[in-house]
Amino acid sequence: MPRPTLLNAALRRQLLQNGHKSRSQPDFDPVPVAKLFTPDASATWLLTELNPDNPDLAFGLCDLGLGSPELGYVSLAEIARIRGRLRLPVERDRWFWTTEPLSVHLQCARQSGRIAA
Repeated sequence: MPRPTLLNAALRRQLLQNGHKSRSQPDFDPVPVAKLFTPDASATWLLTELNPDNPDLAFGLCDLGLGSPELGYVSLAEIARIRGRLRLPVERDRWFWTTEPLSVHLQCARQSGRIAA
């Protein structure tokens, strides 16, 4: 049985729009669009945009559960291959919603050592 994709079409559109805005507006501070997480480990990703030239590359706040969340690009294909301790795949938090921009999430994550969204 095929596994559903992590991001639906609407999320991909918004992430790509943010990717274009990020290129044209250097001070763009987007609100995270999607939250991915490992249900059986401590990794979390708050994604804000997709690279318009390579939509497999997402940008956002990344936390591998090691106490040092950071901003960066990640491969969606690589995230989809990750498995936690119980071999469960990464999931999208379907209830995730925020109005806070990425800079606020980054500040909170750096203070607490983890993403708490």
